[in-house]
Amino acid sequence: MLPDVGSTEVAAGPPDGSVDARLAARLGELRGERGWSLEELAERSGVSRSTLSRVERAELSPTAAMLGKLCTVYERTMSRLLSEVEREPPGLVRAGRQEVWADASAGFVRRSVSPPHAGLRAEVIEGELRPGAAIAYDAPPVPGLEHHVWVLDGAVEVTVGEETHGLRRGDCVRFRLWGPSRYHCPGPAAVRYAVVVVLP
Repeated sequence: MLPDVGSTEVAAGPPDGSVDARLAARLGELRGERGWSLEELAERSGVSRSTLSRVERAELSPTAAMLGKLCTVYERTMSRLLSEVEREPPGLVRAGRQEVWADASAGFVRRSVSPPHAGLRAEVIEGELRPGAAIAYDAPPVPGLEHHVWVLDGAVEVTVGEETHGLRRGDCVRFRLWGPSRYHCPGPAAVRYAVVVVLP
């Protein structure tokens, strides 16, 4: 089930050790590793300095679109970034231990079914969008990423560049991603889909 749509702001910050808290810390580490100021990261990502500061302090949960921009700057897939904040990267990932990340404001839930692993080029992601919800990415974190999108339930419109594919349960579209992309759930029900991402 999707969480209720609401503000992405976190008044008191997430609990220590939570995915959001570990993600905030990792984003700060990545910026530090490159020696970038918040101003420089803001220029590179198109996200305001104040927002980046609040995200790194875990005062604000990043949206899917914002994470997409940061992943592009840091040259990581979203799954790789989320895998870096996992406590352990086991080969066997039980359903109850799969990392789940939600952008409540966008009505989007993302599950890392088979997260990135050293030496392996593919990963499996499950996405769920609330009716009417949409998520968009300006560019892939790695140019030429291979995508296979398979609809498990409901319907979704997948736009790659200027081409839109209307998919229903059981349909699959595959492509290499070089530019912008967008996922939209036209309704009337939520959509659940699997994405297989393969590094070029």
